[in-house]
This record gives sequence, structure tokens and C-alpha cells, in this order.
Amino acid sequence: MQPQNQDNTLAAIKAETLIESLPWLQKFHGKTVVVKFGGNAMVDAELQKAFAEDMAYLRWIGIKPVVVHGGGPQISARLAELGIESEFKDGLRVTTPEIIDVVRDVLRNQISTELAELIEAAGAGASIMSGEDANLFRAEVVGDAGLVGEVTQVNPRIVFDALDAGKIPVISTVAPDANGQLLNVNADLAASALAVALGAEKLLVLTDVPGLYSDWPNRDSLVSEITAAELDELLPRLESGMIPKMQACLHAVRGGVPQAHVIDGRTPHSILLEIFTRTGFGTMVLPE
Repeated sequence: MQPQNQDNTLAAIKAETLIESLPWLQKFHGKTVVVKFGGNAMVDAELQKAFAEDMAYLRWIGIKPVVVHGGGPQISARLAELGIESEFKDGLRVTTPEIIDVVRDVLRNQISTELAELIEAAGAGASIMSGEDANLFRAEVVGDAGLVGEVTQVNPRIVFDALDAGKIPVISTVAPDANGQLLNVNADLAASALAVALGAEKLLVLTDVPGLYSDWPNRDSLVSEITAAELDELLPRLESGMIPKMQACLHAVRGGVPQAHVIDGRTPHSILLEIFTRTGFGTMVLPE
């Protein structure tokens, strides 16, 4: 049993934390927040559970989270099981008609389903959808990696309907082109396009690093806040894996989203830490 004074101290800390969150509860109540789920948070069971709890918590306090996810490691694992080699060009998975079927199945029937189940276990409803549902996303081919695309159009009605029904949309990023051919779409950029279309208050992109470094690998160069103009200048010098995440943030704030963030998904409940603390968490991108 803990001493009484220690119990009182812990209770006081909890109360202070709750009070500190009050201005942010007021600011974000009723607002939409788009979260790109990825990295270690997708493959670590405890981090998955913590993420689902964060999403349920946000929904119950009146914030409307929308989850967008990819699934690179899981797709690679499934392809290996099937004896299909994974090939990449300029960081893009070379996607054949055979592979796009695997991508679609893994994203929707494995990752989306498991995440929706965790969200529901945490006490909130979830609605599974992808870019091909109700014309949510339209895409066109980019690069020379086969059936790999970029979102060119968003029809967010299905997402608004789910939010109005009290559900948390869980969205995978395959999308048809103008001819109905399904394409494998970058989840970071799809989340950004959706955040703009929804008029979201924030875009949050989970990564496997503490945030943006202006001079990687110098760990003293972690950036807590950066404007779109400053990010534009820095972008060509970033590591290749960080570029689509920062492009997503840039597109979001230039499209009208007030704030975009990259945060460390390896820290349990990093979403709540970012939204509800004075210091925030990770790197915040602001408009010009």
C-alpha cells in the first residue's frame, strides 16, 4: 500500500493534468482531427492498443478523429508468404495487378479490421472504408512503379456520414483512377488531402522519430515548430523517408488546415500528449 501523502501527490498530478487540458478541450470540441497511423505503432501490440484508446478517448470527449493508414511491413510480409518479391523504385513499391490485390486485402481485411476491433474494444464505434468506397478518393498514376498513384480528388461525404453517426472512420489508401483501375496510394499524402477536404483542425502524422530534424543525424537539431515557407526550403535536404510526411504537412497547412504535426508514434499516447499539453509533442508545421 502506498503512503497517504504519496496517494495525494499522485492525485494532485492527475488533477493538474486534467485542468491543463481544459483549454484544448474547449478549442477542439466538435472539431475534426485526421491522424495518419503508421510506423512502429502499427506493428507493436501495446502501441496499437494505446493508439486505439487515444482515438476512443478523443471521440468520447467530443473531438472527431479520422484515421488513415498504410501498411508497408504487413504488405511485405504477406507478399513474402505468397512468394512474391517486393521491389521498390524511388521509395515506391512496384505494384503489379497481382500485388494491388494483395495490398487491398491486407489494408482492409487485416489492418483496418484489427484497428477497428481495438477501437471498439476501447469503447468507441469504428467504420471501415477505403478510397474506393463511395468515390472517397480518385487517384492518378505517378512515377514508374506500376499501379502507384497520388490522390487527385476527394469526396468526403462517406466520412462526414460516419462522423455524424458517432463513428471513427478507419481508412485504407487504395483508390481508383478515372478508368476504375485500383492504385496503391501513399497514405501520408492521402491523409493530407483528406484533412483539407474535411476542413480538419489538425493533421497528425505518426513517425518512428521524435520529429523533424533540420540537420539529421545531429540530434540537437530537432525542430519543435516550423512555418510552411521554412519547411519548403528545408524539404530537399531531408531524408527520403521523411519527405512524404513533411510534404503531407506542407500540403495540409497550405490547403487550410491550421496545424500539422509529425509525432513519435513509439511513445504510448503520443496523440493525447500532443493535443492536450502546453509543450506539445513532436514538430508542428504552421501556415506562412
